[in-house]
Amino acid sequence: MKGFNRQNQLFSLCGLNCGLCPMFLNKNCPGCGGGEGNQSCKIARCSMEHGSVQYCFQCSEHPCEKYDHIDDFDSFITHRRRKADLEKARHSGVEAYNAEQIEKVKILDIFLSNYNDGRKKTLFCIAVNLLELQELQAVLWEIEHNSDIEMLTLKEKSAYIARLLKDVAATKNIDLKLRKKK
Repeated sequence: MKGFNRQNQLFSLCGLNCGLCPMFLNKNCPGCGGGEGNQSCKIARCSMEHGSVQYCFQCSEHPCEKYDHIDDFDSFITHRRRKADLEKARHSGVEAYNAEQIEKVKILDIFLSNYNDGRKKTLFCIAVNLLELQELQAVLWEIEHNSDIEMLTLKEKSAYIARLLKDVAATKNIDLKLRKKK
């Protein structure tokens, strides 16, 4: 959107974790307010009308009607945690939130660089977005301490990592699939 620019490309105005999105990772989207190629967005327009706040929680009208069903469906990235992540960033501070996101981006990079068989990118992005940092670190620890993993093919490694992530998600009743609008 013309005139809408933001510094933080990892975490959007509305609470999406752009740094964990397949579109952002593939450089098909510059992120929220990232300049050329940034899509028109009613929330970005709203931000510009309300003093160009960097995060919706900074607006005096937040939460507004735009948030009534904001987490209901997903796009290229899960939308399930937008409200919760905005609250977390507001509570702990954007710098602390971004520090955690940077660690999550590093973990996602490890999964994608070493264990993606070409079919798990979305699953890995969703898992890293929805699971807590400590849970992801525990999965990494388990991978690093499994001496048999080097004997596996890439497809087997990918399935193993996916199974570990799904097992952790299941303990929290989290489905690692995008929810499409019907």
